Amino acid sequence: MKLVTAIIQPAKVDDVKDALSSAGFRGMTITRVEGHGQQAGRSEFYRGSEVRVDFVSKVRVEVIVPDEEADTAIDALVAAARTGNIGDGKVWASDVSHLVRVRTGERGPDAV
Repeated sequence: MKLVTAIIQPAKVDDVKDALSSAGFRGMTITRVEGHGQQAGRSEFYRGSEVRVDFVSKVRVEVIVPDEEADTAIDALVAAARTGNIGDGKVWASDVSHLVRVRTGERGPDAV
């Protein structure tokens, strides 16, 4: 199993959710996060004064998928999250060695 994780723009959450759902992935977790990559923050004006914003609001999306479906999930996520602008985010996959569905006690791929 793989944990596919993405950091995306907040405005793309609905598109990503719809794309993952259309691709057959039922569950996902989102978390509001802050950070920066290449853009390294930005300057904004507040009440006439310039304020440096070092961290940008982003959304972390996580979905657990079977190994053989990881590329499908990644492709759907990337296509839905892409705007073509700096700050679109990153997507990566990590191995999941143990998974248990709390409600039923199912383990491994049955728990996805």
